[in-house]
Amino acid sequence: MTQIKTLPGLWLISDARNDAGLERALARLPRGSGFIYRHYHLPDAERFRRFRQLDRIARARGHRVILAGGAQTARKWGADGIYGAPRSLCPRRAGLLHLATAHSLAELGLAARLGADAALLSPVFPTRTHPGGRVLGPVQFRLLARQSRLPVIALGGMTAPRARRLGWRCWAAIDGLSEC
Repeated sequence: MTQIKTLPGLWLISDARNDAGLERALARLPRGSGFIYRHYHLPDAERFRRFRQLDRIARARGHRVILAGGAQTARKWGADGIYGAPRSLCPRRAGLLHLATAHSLAELGLAARLGADAALLSPVFPTRTHPGGRVLGPVQFRLLARQSRLPVIALGGMTAPRARRLGWRCWAAIDGLSEC
C-alpha cells in the first residue's frame, strides 16, 4: 500500500466542463500535485491527443498523472496510474498507482481488498456533477475515512476553504481547482 505521505495532497480531475481551463489550472497547482485525466466525452484518438497535451504540462510541474481507464492503456500512454471503480482496477498491475472511487465503507473495504493504493471518497459536499444528490457531509466523511485501511482523498464539492473546514489534507476537485 502506498503511504499517504507519498501521495500528492491535492488532485485536479479533468471533465468536459473544465477542459478549456486545464492548462491554467495545472500551471497553478502546487508542484507535485496530482492530475486525474478522465475526458470520457472524447473519442479515443482525440482523448489520447488531449492527454498528451495535458501530460506535458503536468510533468513540467512535477505532477503525478493518473488515467481513468485500464492498466494496459495507462502503461501505453505513460500514465503513473489508473483511476476508477474498485473492480475496474483488477487485475492489479505492479508499478502503477491505483486510485479507486468509493461512496461507502463497503466500497472502501472492497478497494482495499482489491489492492487499491488510495480511495477518493465522495461526495463530501454538494456538487455540480450530481446536483441534488446525496452527500456524506463532513462528519460522515471523517467517520468513514478514519475506518478505511487505505489513504482517503476527499472528493465532491471540494474547495480550499472546504478542505480546511473538513480538516483533511488530501482532497480532489473538478470545479474547485479550475476555471469553469
